[in-house]
Amino acid sequence: MKTRALESVCFEFTAPQAKEVCIAGSFNDWHPSVTPMVSVGNGKWAKELTLLSGRYEYRLVIDGKWADDPAVKERVPNPFGSANALLEVRPDPSNDAARVTRPSLQPSARRISPRGNLKRMEQALLRSPGRAVAAPNGSICRPD
Repeated sequence: MKTRALESVCFEFTAPQAKEVCIAGSFNDWHPSVTPMVSVGNGKWAKELTLLSGRYEYRLVIDGKWADDPAVKERVPNPFGSANALLEVRPDPSNDAARVTRPSLQPSARRISPRGNLKRMEQALLRSPGRAVAAPNGSICRPD
């Protein structure tokens, strides 16, 4: 058995006309409204989740309609005639978060990097303010 770690993952999406953007996936039992993204202005949306390292599938839900994440290149067909985005969360060797032992999952080609600790994210925000997003709850999301 491999050890799986809790990792912080940031999702970002731009939808200027959207009133609500949510993420539904294998990490939340595909509930379309339980994981809302936060509007951070100028049509940008962000959400930071804490997930166990492993492989996940997901889709966006924009104003109640299922949608693709255009930033994702790796997808798998779903039974509804569209495709789910693939997300692989890999352990950050510098992360000392609690670890849980679970069977290992097959790796996918898609990787979204863990975000590390808050101090590193704040430093990244200061170095590249055009690339980082601070959510109203104080968390900071930064794309790869």
